[in-house]
Amino acid sequence: MKNSQIDVLKKRTCDAEKDAGFTLVELLVVLAIIGLVSAFAVPQVLRYLDTAKEDAARVQIRNLEAALELYYIDNLTYPDDEQGIAALAVQPVGESRWNGPYLKGADNLKDPWGHPYLYGVDDDTGEINISSLGRDGKVGGDGKDADIVNQE
Repeated sequence: MKNSQIDVLKKRTCDAEKDAGFTLVELLVVLAIIGLVSAFAVPQVLRYLDTAKEDAARVQIRNLEAALELYYIDNLTYPDDEQGIAALAVQPVGESRWNGPYLKGADNLKDPWGHPYLYGVDDDTGEINISSLGRDGKVGGDGKDADIVNQE
């Protein structure tokens, strides 16, 4: 090879090395674009997450109602307030007709926010009441913090 050809190859190698990386401005522009996209996308995703948890609580409450109906068919009564939802998984003392478990893991069942479901039987009507305290974990609430009950 001639010296002129070697010089050309060295020049091309040096030019390629100069263009091999990103400039600081290019990196800042990309980071700014990512920040703008996430600023718009994150609130949408969080809204869907809240809605999904509410829907999951409603589905779990309906499943609890179905399991309690099976319990009622076998025992001719719903579990009392003291026995609670745990009676669907573990045979209560004195229930000889119990044919469960009616729902696996019901003795430690939690709503999507990690709170236990509230259960009770209305003494006047005999209807069961199952509810989740919602996102805030407190009785009552509005909007995303509203309680979710089985009579909606």
